[in-house]
Amino acid sequence: MMAAHAVAHLIETLPPVRGRIQAEAPLAANSWFRVGGPAEVLFRPADIDDLGGFLAALPLNVPVTVIGAASNLIIRDGGIPGVVIRLARGFGDVAVEPDGVVAGAASLDAVVAEHAAQAGLAGLEFLSGIPGAIGGAIAMNAGAYGSDVAATLDWAEIVTRQGELRRLHVADIGFSYRTSGLPAESVVVGARFRARPGDPDMIAARMAEIRASREATQPTRARTGGSTFRNPPGARAWELIDAAGCRGLTRGGAEISQKHCNFMLNTGGASAADLEGLGEEVRRRVHAASGVTLAWEIKRVGVPAAKPEAVA
Repeated sequence: MMAAHAVAHLIETLPPVRGRIQAEAPLAANSWFRVGGPAEVLFRPADIDDLGGFLAALPLNVPVTVIGAASNLIIRDGGIPGVVIRLARGFGDVAVEPDGVVAGAASLDAVVAEHAAQAGLAGLEFLSGIPGAIGGAIAMNAGAYGSDVAATLDWAEIVTRQGELRRLHVADIGFSYRTSGLPAESVVVGARFRARPGDPDMIAARMAEIRASREATQPTRARTGGSTFRNPPGARAWELIDAAGCRGLTRGGAEISQKHCNFMLNTGGASAADLEGLGEEVRRRVHAASGVTLAWEIKRVGVPAAKPEAVA
């Protein structure tokens, strides 16, 4: 919990907005893991102009954290200092064009895939298998089922930390595996994805195949955060985790999924420290068994309430 006087001081320095500003805003309920402390200040902008004006006037010493659907995120127990920006209404529109889809950053990946499918546009089916929103998908170059954002994106629009609206073409973003080169503290507000005319029945069949594969292989109905670690070059993270004996490993209310061991679960009552500590123990055991150091795919933000302890 942030000190009350510190929160009051921050609120006093913030510029006027048309959206919503809330001090000590709970965030856990918005996270797929259902863990984490509050935002010192949570800002939900009304639209792009509201966001740009706010950032242009915000003192540069105030940290900014952007969260979307929080589907691949651990919010630490001590909360997030500074301003947390969460896009909602005004950033969720989806428009279909003859050879692509333009989507607001708050629109869900699966919704964008559905719009494309209904218009008979192929190439974006993979988005139906990625939990989360478009802004986060661009920030982490999300991908699955044979494609990723970098392979399908035309451009993304961002609002910079200085409040400037910019359009970045895909070559300017610096994508690599599960990462992007977006400017620090910038906010993705919209994007255009390329697509091509396709057979509606084949598009629908591919999306049904993706949904069935997810249901069969992933703990989709659990409190989870998607893939925990990136696949190392030439290997699969889940195979290394399994070989290190980590399938079913627990810490407090956190557990490595029995169904897919590159997924962590909050089985009920887990803290962010439980989840992060369990992940670090998995990394330690995998390195000891194989010499490979797994890199986190899940983003971890905020202040720990305490240092995560390794599993004994």
